[in-house]
Amino acid sequence: MPVPTRLHLQRLRQLWRSAGWPCQDLVEVELLAAGWVERLPPEAGGRERLRVTDAGIALIAESLARNRAARDTHEALVARVVLEMQRAGRVAWRGLTLRAGLPGEDGKTRWVNAMPDVYSIRHSTVEDYLEPAIHEIKVSRADLLGELRRPAKSAAYRALCGQSWFVLKAGIAEPDEVPAEHGVLIAHEAHLELARPAPRRAHKPDFATWLSLARATPAAAPEDPQALL
Repeated sequence: MPVPTRLHLQRLRQLWRSAGWPCQDLVEVELLAAGWVERLPPEAGGRERLRVTDAGIALIAESLARNRAARDTHEALVARVVLEMQRAGRVAWRGLTLRAGLPGEDGKTRWVNAMPDVYSIRHSTVEDYLEPAIHEIKVSRADLLGELRRPAKSAAYRALCGQSWFVLKAGIAEPDEVPAEHGVLIAHEAHLELARPAPRRAHKPDFATWLSLARATPAAAPEDPQALL
């Protein structure tokens, strides 16, 4: 049995959700040959349809389980980083959608949406002392490499903070694979290892960022005060 690729799994999910109209491309040829889909008898007018077989359904279920496990691992590491920020006396947010202005090739500002895993500022009433930071969490090598292939996303992080970090699950990459503009933390089972400090620069959140923070709710501190010690 061949090993299904991401494209195969994506097409299987599309066929499962749809009426099964064929695209008649080489991806479907491979799905048919592997026994993951099958042809149905032609309908009136000679139109063919495809149906996902039991073997194809099993593949979809396995991919969902893997994706769910990866999300759980990712969210657990996000929670660890949030707790570390709170221990350091910072206010942290999860799942923000921020807007960063990047210089365009034509000299005009190019706006890019960024969704950092953790955004935090120091607990201070003095704007110059806020030191906003972004931590991007990566628990799989494929996810990390996919992000590094999109430099605009990393540039948006840097435009929104004074320190940008990548937090890598231990074993998925070496620190020098991450561009030098970012700090690197390695997440082990029991602790976060500082692999490379993030370059620090002065930065003040702009009005759009403040508006996003005002609309959002910071991560709640642990009910047990000992967790912050």
